[in-house]
Amino acid sequence: MKFKINRDHFSSGLQLVTSVVGSRKTMPILQNVLIEARENIIHLTTTNLDLGIRCSVKAEVSEEGSVTLPVKDLSRIVRELADMEVSVESSDTAKSTITTRGSIFNLIGMDSKEFPPLPELEDRKSTEIGRDELTQMLKSVSFAQSVNEERYMLKGVFFQFDKELLSLVATDGRRLAVATKVMELNENAQGEFILPSLTVNELEKLPKTGDKINLSFTDRQVAIELKVNSSEEEQGFQNSIYLVSKVVEGKYPNYKQVIPKDDFKSAMVERELMQECVNRAALVSDERVTLRIKNKEMEISGQSLLGDACESMPVLYEGEESTVSFNPKFLLDPLRSIQKDQISFEFRDDMSPGVFKVSPDEKELPNILCVVMPIRTD
Repeated sequence: MKFKINRDHFSSGLQLVTSVVGSRKTMPILQNVLIEARENIIHLTTTNLDLGIRCSVKAEVSEEGSVTLPVKDLSRIVRELADMEVSVESSDTAKSTITTRGSIFNLIGMDSKEFPPLPELEDRKSTEIGRDELTQMLKSVSFAQSVNEERYMLKGVFFQFDKELLSLVATDGRRLAVATKVMELNENAQGEFILPSLTVNELEKLPKTGDKINLSFTDRQVAIELKVNSSEEEQGFQNSIYLVSKVVEGKYPNYKQVIPKDDFKSAMVERELMQECVNRAALVSDERVTLRIKNKEMEISGQSLLGDACESMPVLYEGEESTVSFNPKFLLDPLRSIQKDQISFEFRDDMSPGVFKVSPDEKELPNILCVVMPIRTD
């Protein structure tokens, strides 16, 4: 195998696949990246057997072949090289030579025949979704995923395809985030699955090299393919970026029963201003902040052994005064992830949850709902 490649293009491809490596000591090859060179393209593949990723990067291939090399070490070396043109060469042995002007590195890898292939999906359902639409919806809910190993079904984002409605849901039992959007879905794409949190993280990091994502799924696996636009090849990516992931097995809980159905009071708030006020109040109390909502004003206060703080901000609200306390992190996460400037905050009393709602006029934006459980006020 022998090829020449732009250093930055090589680095971009390696950076994309580096985080998807295995930690199993019984399979050291999962620490490696599979490099396949053919037809002036190199294909970079990594997997941890639960999630696999493959991308294609343009190169000058003079001799086709394949090898696997330690991906983190290779990525670190390529990033530090001084020259823009990088040459990579390997013979029948597992050793590869990486050279630029004034630099020569010899890396020991493993035989590419030992690398586990990425699975192919059979009898799959599939549909096409806009890349920006999907990543925006994911970022609107992913903060609410559980990190508790015992509640493994909540360690991911629940996807539900129902006729022309796509719903993304995440919850950790103390807060719930739901993003919904009406879109044109293939008729055979009706169904649901739980996408693991690691796969969600990789999806959110996909480079802006294409507009459309082809999403396919079965009962056990999900495949995501981002088609690279020919006009957006400055990062060197070619053809497509492909992820294939196992789904979280199990039945997702009925999240709709958590959403309050009673009449709640509603205030329109400026999202960034509320975020700043909650953030400052939390400087003296990172476990609880109290919201006191009254006519045209919201007071946000924090109190601890360190001292106390009080912030006030204007809101569009007329009605009875209400007081409710929350963990400030549970307020800040949705306030950071929502992109709309004006949002609705619904509340009732100190025993009832707070609800953020975004119902944008623009059709390209999703509807977002976030339920946050209160901390009882003493």
